[in-house]
Amino acid sequence: MQLTRVLSKLRHLANDIDKYSLLRQLQQDNAGLFYELMFAHTEELLPYVYTPTVGQACQEYCQLGFATHGLYITAEDRGRMLQKLRAWPQQDISLMVVTDGERILGLGDLGVGGMGISEGKSLLYTAAGGVPPSTVLPVCLDVGTNNKSLLQEPSYWGLKQQRLTGQQYDECIGELITAVKAWRPHVLVQFEDFGNHNAFR
Repeated sequence: MQLTRVLSKLRHLANDIDKYSLLRQLQQDNAGLFYELMFAHTEELLPYVYTPTVGQACQEYCQLGFATHGLYITAEDRGRMLQKLRAWPQQDISLMVVTDGERILGLGDLGVGGMGISEGKSLLYTAAGGVPPSTVLPVCLDVGTNNKSLLQEPSYWGLKQQRLTGQQYDECIGELITAVKAWRPHVLVQFEDFGNHNAFR
C-alpha cells in the first residue's frame, strides 16, 4: 500500500526534477521502500534517478539540499586519502564509481555536482545489475572547476579554484588509486565522465 501511494504521487508530478527529488528524499528517509520501488519499477524509474534527469540534478546539486550518499575526496586531502577511505562508515565495498566532474553528460564542468552522476550510476548497478547498494561507493574527486558560474555561486561548496592540471592532477589520481589498492585491493573502480583529455591518456 505504501509503495502504491508513493508511485501514484510520483506519477502525478509534472516535472522530472521533482520526481528525482521525491525519489531522492525517499532514499534518504526510507531506503528499504526506495529500493523495493526501484526493483519493482526499474524501467519506469531509471530515467529519473539516472539519465536524462540526473543531468539537471548535477547542475543544481548544491541547491537541491540532499545529503550526499557518496564520498568527496579533494585536492586538499592529498596525503590522507587512504585515511578518508578507512573512515567511510561502510567498509565492505566492492565497487566504486569515481568522477572528477569535468565532463558530465556533455554538460561540461559541473565540479562537485558531478557526485550526482556517480550516485546515479551506482543506483544503475544496483537496480539493473543486482549489486547490493551497501557495497557500492560513489566518489567525486574535487580538484577545482573551470566553470566560472560555479566559482561565483555562493552556494557552491566545492573548491573555488581552477582545476588542477598536469603533474598536480596526476598526483591526485595516483594517490587515490594507490589508496584504493591499499584499502580494498579487489575493488572494481569505474571512472565516469572525466574530461576527454584525461580519459583517453
